[in-house]
Amino acid sequence: MITIGGSDVAVFAADVHLDDHDPGTARWFLDALGHASSDATHLFLLGDLFEYWVGDDQPGATVDALIGLLHALSGGGIKVYVMRGNRDFLLDRGTPAHAGVGFAERTKALMLADPTIVELFGAPTLLLHGDSLCTADLAYQEFRAQSRSPQWQESFLRHSLAERIEYARVLRAQSERSKAGKLPQWMDVVESAVQAAAHAHGIGAMIHGHTHRPARHHHRGPDGELVRWVLPDWWAPEERADDHPQRGGLLRVSAGGWEPIGPWAASIAAP
Repeated sequence: MITIGGSDVAVFAADVHLDDHDPGTARWFLDALGHASSDATHLFLLGDLFEYWVGDDQPGATVDALIGLLHALSGGGIKVYVMRGNRDFLLDRGTPAHAGVGFAERTKALMLADPTIVELFGAPTLLLHGDSLCTADLAYQEFRAQSRSPQWQESFLRHSLAERIEYARVLRAQSERSKAGKLPQWMDVVESAVQAAAHAHGIGAMIHGHTHRPARHHHRGPDGELVRWVLPDWWAPEERADDHPQRGGLLRVSAGGWEPIGPWAASIAAP
């Protein structure tokens, strides 16, 4: 188990959806991450770093910039952990063109299982991307199970890079269309799934992303109180506008407490 305590500082982020077509968000996230990591000892990125990930040969200036930053942070002594999300579940799964040169090797990050328990200043805390808790969306859960299978992934990665990118784009368009026919609660976590995860892992705290509904929740169940932090998604418009506000932020955890950093901080009640 990963144990964090004493003078350690852990920083958490998720749902950045980096892509070359959104340079504003990429610049903001990379700057924010570099600044927040100035005194960090541990960095946890809990899925959906990228808008899509079709294999470890994925090209792009934004890909290279993030890989370079994570490599530098790892080289500077920060323990960097990366969890796969629903859009980048192929991170570090390899391709024939990059055999042996996967995402983890290029960044010197450690890949985390979903879920993972960490000891966070004495509190057993469950880290997960969050999509596994959205059990009301049966169609998505079926695709999630299929796309996480080694057979499906091996078959997909045998296609050319161009074919994989086109498939990812088609899949994203289909996903956006399907959202129009879904009830909002289908795309949020289900209370029974939260309670089941807490009971199964014996934890009192949980950190995840995925839902794009940043908050600090308190749950009461048969095993006691659970605090659940939902990390924000990131978006920075090229031109600031009141009707399109900047979104995003980090969660910083130290011996001094749990501190949301960034635009979402104003909407999170103090611990």
